[in-house]
Amino acid sequence: MRYLLLLHVEESVWPKLTPDEQAEGMAAYAAYKDALGAAGALISSGRLAPSASALAVRTIGGKPVTMDGPFAETKEQIAGYYLIEAPDHAAALDWAQRCPAAGYGAVEARQVL
Repeated sequence: MRYLLLLHVEESVWPKLTPDEQAEGMAAYAAYKDALGAAGALISSGRLAPSASALAVRTIGGKPVTMDGPFAETKEQIAGYYLIEAPDHAAALDWAQRCPAAGYGAVEARQVL
């Protein structure tokens, strides 16, 4: 089964980290990605641009309208994702728990239908 791991983090924290802290964080994500790859679980992954650059399209009055986004009432934003293959929900949750983002944000695991 495929699962999408959505990484929810407070994106304003990253620029406040020292270069050494940023390098340590990037190394943790590289090790995590390598572990997913070595296990044959990794399908795809990506880091997203800051949420301030997001656009949303909604239909209003039957016409598409493009707006700045996101509009969620939360201090955390979706910063990236991993699309993985896991035999079951328990295995997907195990991978989610191992993700570095789980230590300072949240990792949402959703089965892809």
